[in-house]
Amino acid sequence: MPVLRQVVGETLRGLRMRQRRTLREVSATARVSLGYLSEVERGQKEPSSELLAAICSALDVELSDLFAEVSQVLRREEKLAVGSNRVALVGTGSARIRPAPRADSSAGVAGNVRVRSLPTVAA
Repeated sequence: MPVLRQVVGETLRGLRMRQRRTLREVSATARVSLGYLSEVERGQKEPSSELLAAICSALDVELSDLFAEVSQVLRREEKLAVGSNRVALVGTGSARIRPAPRADSSAGVAGNVRVRSLPTVAA
């Protein structure tokens, strides 16, 4: 499952890089420390809505456009995660194989499990 702060940070970094702007330029315009902006872009800090608005303003991007792009990335990653979870469930080695319970010959019961034979099918 993707972490929201990482997707937001990667999206902000992508926007900044597409504009060929430096961290220093954007941090000065947004009035955010360079170190903090760097941590936001690396997904280490979860910025407040006010801080996001300031960064978006410095990048000349609407906050709603940032969220739209983040939403698309999250949707894509969630779909990939669901697909990979389905694949990962098969053969991950996490399932334990236990021997079949032994049938009690007198009662036809193994513990709480009733044992019955299945009909054979002719080929």
